[in-house]
Amino acid sequence: MNKRELVEAIADRVGDRKTATEAVNAVIDAIQKAVASGDKVSITGFGAFEMVNKPARTARNPSTGAEINVPESWGPKFRPGSDFKELVNQGGKKVGKKK
Repeated sequence: MNKRELVEAIADRVGDRKTATEAVNAVIDAIQKAVASGDKVSITGFGAFEMVNKPARTARNPSTGAEINVPESWGPKFRPGSDFKELVNQGGKKVGKKK
């Protein structure tokens, strides 16, 4: 499902596409801004978004084997909630049982 399909699915529930588009954009924008500022966003039953530190490290170029210094960076992380994990696990069982 991409963003357009998500908007269509929400439009079916809220009544019109414009409202659904604004809602999806507002939620995504709020999550991105909160995580970028260092806040953790927890949505009960769905999961948590947070910023994580990736410390500087030494890696190897797979082609040459030469060492490369990778600088410190920050990135987003998502941890699914237990309800979400359970739902996905049930879906995986349905997909895996094709005969």
